[in-house]
Amino acid sequence: MLAAANRLNDASSFRDVTRRGRRAASRTVVIHVDMDPIGGAPSVGFVVSRAVGNSVARNRVKRRLRHLARARLDLLPPGTRVVVRALPAAGSAGTAALGVDLDRSLDRALDGPLRGSRAGAAR
Repeated sequence: MLAAANRLNDASSFRDVTRRGRRAASRTVVIHVDMDPIGGAPSVGFVVSRAVGNSVARNRVKRRLRHLARARLDLLPPGTRVVVRALPAAGSAGTAALGVDLDRSLDRALDGPLRGSRAGAAR
């Protein structure tokens, strides 16, 4: 579970990040990243539609993405707001594949490798 300070949970924040933020996509996820002008702790929100699968599959994908995002919070610059949208392929992808796609998309959206990320080290 993400700490309350790291959760993006209101509709206006999701809308701001997806409209103004930089976008990067991979096979399983689309990442929208925006910097909060106020700063503060990085925050992450998730969008998992019915196209991913039934409720069990959607919740499984959301739990996996939440776990992966929590492990990467310390790599994000302060004030970063991220929306992770799962694509239909995420329903059948394993945790390792989701992690690689998440790293790759975050690297692209943030204009460079994350500090200490495995995807950035592979370049």
